Amino acid sequence: MDYQLHTLHNGIRVLFKHAPFTVTHCCFVLNGGARDEEPGKDGLAHFIEHLLFKETEKRNTNQILNRLELVGADLNAYTTKEYTCIHASFLQEHLERAIDLFEDILFHSTFPDEELEKERGVILDEIASYLDQPEEAIQDDFEGILFKGHTLGNNILGTPESVENLSVHDIHRFIKANYATDEMVFAVSGNYDFKKIIKLCEKYFGQLSPNHSKKNRVKPSANNGELLKTERPITQTHCVIGTQAYPSNHPHKSGLLLVNNILGGMGMSSRLNLEIREKHGIAYTIESNYTPLTDTGIFSVYFGTDAEKADKATRLVHKELKKLREQKLGTIQLHQAKQKFNGQIALAEENRMGVIISMAKSLLDFNYADSIEEVFAKINAVTAQQVLEISNEIFDNNRLMTLQFEPNQ
Repeated sequence: MDYQLHTLHNGIRVLFKHAPFTVTHCCFVLNGGARDEEPGKDGLAHFIEHLLFKETEKRNTNQILNRLELVGADLNAYTTKEYTCIHASFLQEHLERAIDLFEDILFHSTFPDEELEKERGVILDEIASYLDQPEEAIQDDFEGILFKGHTLGNNILGTPESVENLSVHDIHRFIKANYATDEMVFAVSGNYDFKKIIKLCEKYFGQLSPNHSKKNRVKPSANNGELLKTERPITQTHCVIGTQAYPSNHPHKSGLLLVNNILGGMGMSSRLNLEIREKHGIAYTIESNYTPLTDTGIFSVYFGTDAEKADKATRLVHKELKKLREQKLGTIQLHQAKQKFNGQIALAEENRMGVIISMAKSLLDFNYADSIEEVFAKINAVTAQQVLEISNEIFDNNRLMTLQFEPNQ
């Protein structure tokens, strides 16, 4: 284990990973996101994330934004289907300043009416801008169909209608239900003695009252395969092919991560990129993605191409999926795939913020975070037979769903 852990009396966990650098990265991750919204409250978790930077009991917006920016720090946040994350990077002497600000905005925000209305307008503009990007919008529409009738299908930004109707009452109700102290992790990557981290966290977070509200997340129903097409005012055809996949605690998760990397993961040498972009030259962007969630997962292939080339590109994607279902990887192929994936994982360790956020999420999900050696061991344990079995299960044509955005000219 390459990190240290301390739990405050209220349940908030403090994770520390030593890093001998002058720049510190820290994050506060809580187990509450878009899937935890009540019906008709789409976009609420994201709305709250925006409003946390607006006003607290002792700071106005300018004071919040300047608290870290005046010392050259970077402060930001994001919302996912299952998490809300606030993160900051700064010179190591400013750690207390960051912890003080995190505690203030997370637990003492006041959500004044004028700020609600201003930020409502900002988010409505964000939704409009997002819809102008078909390569982004199609992913959300795809997930909406994949998890039809379930909150996992909700757009994280919400809809114009839902955002227009969100109220301060909704905000307080969501926070009470989802900001549970025993489902929060504050994580730091920097050059400190862990005793100092604990002392600061006890000072700022330790005085908070415990809130151990229990989540009631419902697993989504399995999807069926189908083909859906819709016309949009666009110039290219955009396509997503995919299905529900393994959750984060599934024994085949590492195997599917490896399969995904072989098929359309990072780099120019993935099978999809070599076949569709390099060999046939019919798509600038072609990629696959696997996102594990707590009780399900999402596997998808995305490409954009000229309308007259879309059918050919789709056939070529299915050709590569069929190869993985029918042709077992040879010993050398499997070894090379593992080498490539492990190397990419090692390079990703250079993104210290990404690593510390990933560790915090892992702590929320599993109560531990794998070391890079443990990650390598799981990848290296994947067999060719497992790759074949995973491919046949996930790439089953009866389960694959296709969504296409087509030009309406």
